Amino acid sequence: MAEIASDDDIPTIDYSLLFCDDPNKQFHALECLRDACQEYGFFYLVNHTIPDGVFDNILKGVSDFFNQTTLDERRNYSKKFPLDKIRWELNSSAGENREYLKVVAHPQYHFPSNPSGFSKILEEYGKEMRKIVIGLARAVSKTLGFEEHFVEKALNLKSGFDVLAMNLYPPNAKSKGAVGLSEHTDPGFVITLLQDINGGLQILSHKGKWINAYIPHHAILIQLGDQLEILTNGMYKSHIHRVIVGNNKVRRISVVGIHGPSLDKLISPSIEFVDEKHPQGYRGMTYKESLEVNGDDEIDVQSSLEQARLV
Repeated sequence: MAEIASDDDIPTIDYSLLFCDDPNKQFHALECLRDACQEYGFFYLVNHTIPDGVFDNILKGVSDFFNQTTLDERRNYSKKFPLDKIRWELNSSAGENREYLKVVAHPQYHFPSNPSGFSKILEEYGKEMRKIVIGLARAVSKTLGFEEHFVEKALNLKSGFDVLAMNLYPPNAKSKGAVGLSEHTDPGFVITLLQDINGGLQILSHKGKWINAYIPHHAILIQLGDQLEILTNGMYKSHIHRVIVGNNKVRRISVVGIHGPSLDKLISPSIEFVDEKHPQGYRGMTYKESLEVNGDDEIDVQSSLEQARLV
């Protein structure tokens, strides 16, 4: 039986203060970001630049996709080839209960044609979220003591491989238990998440305590990814999280962005984070290799952090 999660506070970062003209406010905001990255590995992001209407549109668009298309229409996106750019799946098992649609959103956009207007909504959301991700990369670089383009260059985010995963929990009345998605970390630089109904998502803190995530209205939950952990040699760690659906009692939609390096970029601990006290803890792999090392496809964006660890 899963350990019960608490309602402990999760750090909140004011995005606007990370780039404000007041040096004292900016310094304090960067300190808060550094602490959130080191102590938690996740935080709520508020006062960002994405208009409320973009959030409303994406949640409605995802809902329309699941409601206005038939199961047979959605099955057209079932796995066919390893290099699929759009993938749909319906899982109902003891360890996973969800229906999802995954699409490659960068460096090229690959979106379904139905329902009408859905592709435009996804493209707008993807572009707006990438601006936030690049901004966070620059802020995170500063918290590490480097110039603002350090992370951006180290991961080649300009050509980064981004996947949007749109989840419907629970998928149907035949769900096999309370687990929507079992414990895992995610690859990439950061993971962005918003949802239409609070509850379900639980995050394991670095101190070993499960915490319920209750995302403030139109805020974004930011989670650090595996490749940032590898790049910083474990200074900024990704974290384990899971989804509990409560035996199919509440229908919930989430939109998850996995924002990664370019597929051909070799990711290994940067020399600035390796010394006698902190030996290299991870082996280098290209992002493409890390996504495929467990036999998964690129679009599956599954973690391979355990395979990368050296100690």
